[in-house]
Amino acid sequence: MKTLLIGEYREGKLLDTTYELLGFAQALGAEAALFLVGSSSQLPACSNKLYLADAAACGEYNPDLHRELILKVVEQENPDSIVFVHSSYGWDLAPRIAARLKAAQISEIVALKDGAYEVGCCNAKMRRTVTAKTAKSVLTIQSGAFPVLIPGGTPTVESIAAATSSNLEFKGYEPAEAKDVDLAKAEIIVTAGRGIGKKDNVPTILALAKALGGELGASRPVVDAGWVEHSHQVGTTGQTVSPKLYIACGVSGAIQHLAGMKKSDFIVAINKDKDAPIGEIADLLIVADVMQFVPAMTAKVAA
Repeated sequence: MKTLLIGEYREGKLLDTTYELLGFAQALGAEAALFLVGSSSQLPACSNKLYLADAAACGEYNPDLHRELILKVVEQENPDSIVFVHSSYGWDLAPRIAARLKAAQISEIVALKDGAYEVGCCNAKMRRTVTAKTAKSVLTIQSGAFPVLIPGGTPTVESIAAATSSNLEFKGYEPAEAKDVDLAKAEIIVTAGRGIGKKDNVPTILALAKALGGELGASRPVVDAGWVEHSHQVGTTGQTVSPKLYIACGVSGAIQHLAGMKKSDFIVAINKDKDAPIGEIADLLIVADVMQFVPAMTAKVAA
């Protein structure tokens, strides 16, 4: 099996998610070549073949030019799959490639199972297993779902240029709207998950956050239920955080949430379910009723 991995380059830097693509290829057991619109000064640490287009000439993103460049590499490499990260770049470009190749597209893959792909469904509360029915497939993988693989070495670079022009021009990036709370800057975050039971219990979690001098976070189900404002949401549809201390209260640990907080220095999970997925990445798992343990912990901290 052969795969073409589409790396990402933003504001002059290679994104670390490129190494998640390499981790996915290893899990797939596939031979991998890479494609990147970037710079020779920012190359991935691997020994794979790399097709490199110049970002200064093509723009860090230009759907017309990037699509044509990838299709050119596909023709040369003839991969079984073309793989993107499930990011704004992947969301926009993957379907353009799939449409031109008349290939199946499978989006937001979170795991592999018996040669098939697992994707979320029912608002990420369940998973389904799917396979492509076309010879080639275009895939996007959920960031954080596959391990980072940095094999080291220097890629074999083949420069590639667009043979066409585009009437689109890349202007740059527009900052996101300011949030009520910037969790990305917080050193301590205490997050409320669905396991806290009800909206009336949020102040208990907030009290612990304040006692520790931290900020209140929330999982997506808590935000969707209207218990906490979206500005406090942690995860791929919220904020990506990396505090010194992350305390997850009643958070089960969906892939989308883990992707947003797994780089925290120290993770404490409080959950009555000892098999909750968040326990796999937690430095400390406390098996207890959240609404009994958290008030006791707050009292100790405040004493």
